[in-house]
Amino acid sequence: MREIGHFIDGKVVSGTSGRTADVFNPATGEVQAQCAMASAAETNDFIARAAAAQVAWGATNPQKRARVMMKMVALMNRDMDKLAEVLSSEHGKTIPDAKGDLQRGLEVIEYCIGAPQMLKGEFTDSAGPGIDMYSMRQPLGVVGSIMPFNFPAMMPLWHVGPALACGNAVVLKPSERDPSVPMMLAELFVEAGLPEGCFQVVNGDKEAVDAILDSEIIQGVSFVGSTPIAQYIYSRATATGKRAQCFGGAKNHMIVMPDADMDQAADALVGAGYGAAGERCMAISVAVPVGDETADRLIEKLVPRIEALKVGPYTAGNDVDMGPVVTAASKERILGLINSGVEQGAKLVVDNRNFSLQGYEDGFFVGPHLFDHVTPDMDIYRQEIFGPVLSTVRAKSYEEALKLAMDHEYGNGTAIFTRDGDTARDFAARVNIGMVGINVPIPVPLAYHTFGGWKKSMFGDLNQHGPDSFRFYTRTKTVTSRWPSGIKEGGEFNFKAMD
Repeated sequence: MREIGHFIDGKVVSGTSGRTADVFNPATGEVQAQCAMASAAETNDFIARAAAAQVAWGATNPQKRARVMMKMVALMNRDMDKLAEVLSSEHGKTIPDAKGDLQRGLEVIEYCIGAPQMLKGEFTDSAGPGIDMYSMRQPLGVVGSIMPFNFPAMMPLWHVGPALACGNAVVLKPSERDPSVPMMLAELFVEAGLPEGCFQVVNGDKEAVDAILDSEIIQGVSFVGSTPIAQYIYSRATATGKRAQCFGGAKNHMIVMPDADMDQAADALVGAGYGAAGERCMAISVAVPVGDETADRLIEKLVPRIEALKVGPYTAGNDVDMGPVVTAASKERILGLINSGVEQGAKLVVDNRNFSLQGYEDGFFVGPHLFDHVTPDMDIYRQEIFGPVLSTVRAKSYEEALKLAMDHEYGNGTAIFTRDGDTARDFAARVNIGMVGINVPIPVPLAYHTFGGWKKSMFGDLNQHGPDSFRFYTRTKTVTSRWPSGIKEGGEFNFKAMD
């Protein structure tokens, strides 16, 4: 059985806690590796090693750090096929989807090549008699990154890239469900010129997470996952004085107006609702057609598209639309929510509860499902399903549709499909959600903007990647400097006002 340890001080090391977790092949249900689970003592040792390595890295000029990012881009492109293969084998997503996962992470590393520009301070000369003032952006020191299973390349890169470019050392705790790609990325960073110890990958569970949260060395923590865990991590990290950004769950609505291009809207919903088997925080899980006629036309367009989706393992070729979900427990939870929708009165228009793939009966496959006549009091509407399930909530008017999105506790992303500019502009201005798409189903900003939700989808003040990431991973120090002209001696015992 293959063993997965930790990546510490530039090399793979075995775990010493004696605890491991199974890493499955989601397509077959078979255990393919054992992943070490770090103890608190191991984690604290790895953090201390990162702190020792960070001193020199933090003193390295930003241009040299940017060159490491430049080299990393080349190495990721070189190894793209190998990385995608490993990612798909542990997560279950298709090869094209795995490459998209890697590409969106790589784009943030490309953005980090501009670190020298982002890290420039400010300067004011002659702020007072002989007084100059300037600010510097300096690294926090050592930061922790606790990442989810659904994007094992993209999410770590979104956080690790900017943190390293700012001069920090990073202790990454990836998901134990698909840990191999983060280990491979750490190895590539060292090959790109990152000093050993500046990027530590600690595999583990809650014991390792709590050690990161309680460590006096760790100065900042980033997290992506479910809302309850995001709240827990934010509370525990900030209680010990750490800077924290914690991104939680989502329930993304897509409003379809009567004037929308219904073919375009249906295509968008199928891709955004069922891509990656729905295991992404920017999945559209709620369609909100305005008016019964619009809803009927939309359902008519959706059903044949959904029924034509090809479900299978990533090894079946690039024409596979979606693979399995990540674990048997995930599959069981998704099917349980689907059954609750039926029991609570929703109409299951596309029913794949008995889906089974020949030759892969033990895999974690869930067929695509479509509900109609879903109401806001149902579990399938209130909870994040994180599976290939699209719920249709019919709204009588635009205002009712807007209210649905605004009243939900989650505020990650939303979209509207319409040909009317006034409606689109009003929606973008009024909706209380962090990322908005107008005739775009998954409004994930590019790397030079920031990514983040509102309400219970995000805890903290600064978003992921873009300019916010450089603000999050640095502290501002302001220096007031005086070199008096003509005054060479004599003490001063009061603070003079600046004339």
